[in-house]
Amino acid sequence: MKHIIAVLLENEPGALSRVVGLFSARGYNIESLTVAPTEDASLSRMTIQTTGSDDVIEQITKHLNRLIEVVKVVDLTEGAYTERELMMVKVRAVGKEREEMKRMADIFRGRIIDVTEKSYTIELTGDQSKNDAFLEAIDRTAILETVRTGASGIGRGERVLRV
Repeated sequence: MKHIIAVLLENEPGALSRVVGLFSARGYNIESLTVAPTEDASLSRMTIQTTGSDDVIEQITKHLNRLIEVVKVVDLTEGAYTERELMMVKVRAVGKEREEMKRMADIFRGRIIDVTEKSYTIELTGDQSKNDAFLEAIDRTAILETVRTGASGIGRGERVLRV
């Protein structure tokens, strides 16, 4: 089962490496990872997407909480949360393909952020299934390059991750 784990940790050299090393040492896979400083410059927020049973995720969170740099760990999938991923796709767009690619970007609420004579770069933001659906809806041979940020998540309503 997919889990999105939010980790608040000290913003210092080596902290990311220790979290990733914890996953690697125990044979857990990280499907996506995002990390950036928070409104408090001394802290970073890491969002980890992984899969596993509830028991495995419980073990992961226990191990994370033991790391000195980790301030707080929350499995966002335990409650209501909002998830987004940024995806940029460079597609071939020549002749009649141009209008079709523009139409598909509009249908998926994407934006064309770069235009050349032979290509478009389309930006899409949404959950992973929406971005996957866009890739499935367009002609696979038209895809030149794809870049995805991975999942970022935040609890809904009054649910917050802070010290």
